[in-house]
Amino acid sequence: MATSRLPPATLTLKQFLRRQQVLLLYRRILQAIRQVPNDPDRKYLKDWAREEFKRNKNATEEDTIRMMITQGNIQLKELQKTLALAKS
Repeated sequence: MATSRLPPATLTLKQFLRRQQVLLLYRRILQAIRQVPNDPDRKYLKDWAREEFKRNKNATEEDTIRMMITQGNIQLKELQKTLALAKS
């Protein structure tokens, strides 16, 4: 039987795709935060987002990760709505 030439920490396809979802969400949150006009608020939100992602970076359960992505998307939509209202 041939042994795998991949390192033991290689992600499965499902894990890789989930990781891409998380990274996309993180980038989208940071892009939305850049639109916040008030510097202290922008810094607070940026620090908050960074800490939330750091705090949860070791999550491994599929259901937990999926739930966190859903919650992150909801919070992103709320931020985008708030920014749109502030501009109008």
